Amino acid sequence: MIPTRFDYVAPTSVEDALSALAEAGDDAKIMAGGQSLLPVLRMRLNAPELVIDLGKIESLRGVRDDGDAIVIGAMTTHHEVLHDPLVNEHALLVARAVHDLADAQIRHRGTFGGALAHADPAGDLGAPVAALGADFVIAGSGGTRTVSADDFFVDIFETAIGEDEILTEVRIPKHTGWGAHYEKFVRIAHQWSIVGVAAAVKSDGSTISDARIGLTNMGSTPIRARGVEAGLAGAEATESGVQAACDRATEGTNPPSDLNGNADYRRHLAGVLTRRAVLKAAHV
Repeated sequence: MIPTRFDYVAPTSVEDALSALAEAGDDAKIMAGGQSLLPVLRMRLNAPELVIDLGKIESLRGVRDDGDAIVIGAMTTHHEVLHDPLVNEHALLVARAVHDLADAQIRHRGTFGGALAHADPAGDLGAPVAALGADFVIAGSGGTRTVSADDFFVDIFETAIGEDEILTEVRIPKHTGWGAHYEKFVRIAHQWSIVGVAAAVKSDGSTISDARIGLTNMGSTPIRARGVEAGLAGAEATESGVQAACDRATEGTNPPSDLNGNADYRRHLAGVLTRRAVLKAAHV
């Protein structure tokens, strides 16, 4: 299907993008990598009068070190994130999740900020950034503001980004030296996660001293499995040692029921995948 007619602009600065957004208002749609927006336009599920392409704004690209955090520009592609040495050293969990995100073509075109702003609960980036306690920097006509991961994801396909705002970067606290693993269950390759678990583990010998766990597609937003995190602190990094903590994976979840499985099926998967992810992150 062919999209409805729309105007197109490609500003070269955040300021120009915000001006175009303010002028068009509700009739505009922001495009980052376009991997989610273009199918929506082709199916005519959305018919904006103006598409604002952020692809020429170089200030939104790249990864930088900022003391106790690394900063990933919203227009940095998944491929760039996956291979960036700062991400692999200080936020390995993000790299592990990006490795399993879609296929190589999409990773070369899709963007880190675009995927997070799309806020699909089955997407693979929300859980790891939530688990690592990321902050989101959002620009608007009144300046910039920073929103925590706990407050950024509001509901399915809904975030804290206002109608007149743009996500510019994501700040991820450094978790240097932590083991990490993203365990994703799908029926066919490159499918959206039926359930996914993002696990970052800090070990002291054979004991887990700290852990960060995020769940994919276990609710309308990414979920931080804080009960599992609390149970893992001080646990032995063995199957029996982590079992009780991983059994708490479904606390606070509200998984959907669809053609890929009902809610009970997803709850069972969450427990199994959490145990696998934790043990692999702890190098067991």
